[in-house]
Amino acid sequence: MKADFAPTERQRWMQVLARADDALAGYESELGGVPYRCIRKPETGMAMVRGRTGGTGQAFNLGEMTVTRCVVQLQDGRAGYSYIAGRNKRHAELAALADALLLGDENAKLMQSVIEPLARSQQQARLARQAQVAASKVDFFTLLRGENE
Repeated sequence: MKADFAPTERQRWMQVLARADDALAGYESELGGVPYRCIRKPETGMAMVRGRTGGTGQAFNLGEMTVTRCVVQLQDGRAGYSYIAGRNKRHAELAALADALLLGDENAKLMQSVIEPLARSQQQARLARQAQVAASKVDFFTLLRGENE
């Protein structure tokens, strides 16, 4: 079942940051230089992944996946959070820092210099994957072979 709501601006940048992986390290200069402290240092754990048969059926536990979370606080009190798939602690810390910075006056600048370029590159990668998968698509059909009933 698909969600019927558009993500808020913060949900959108959190999605982009969580999916950025190693690409976020390339934007460290835009995020750096701001003093912050880790309220919750990056830590790795597990989260249960749930699925639905056919996307709409009864929910079931598919399995567990590794996630890393982090919480940072800037000197002015703003707190940033991140949850990312995998074990990349630096990615989790940078994503939390970016979240905190995006909550303040730096929002417009960081949206232009960090979030939008990351979102574009993620969209291009998604389209390339879709094209690759579409090239291998097989359409199955059934022929009725003269059976009369």
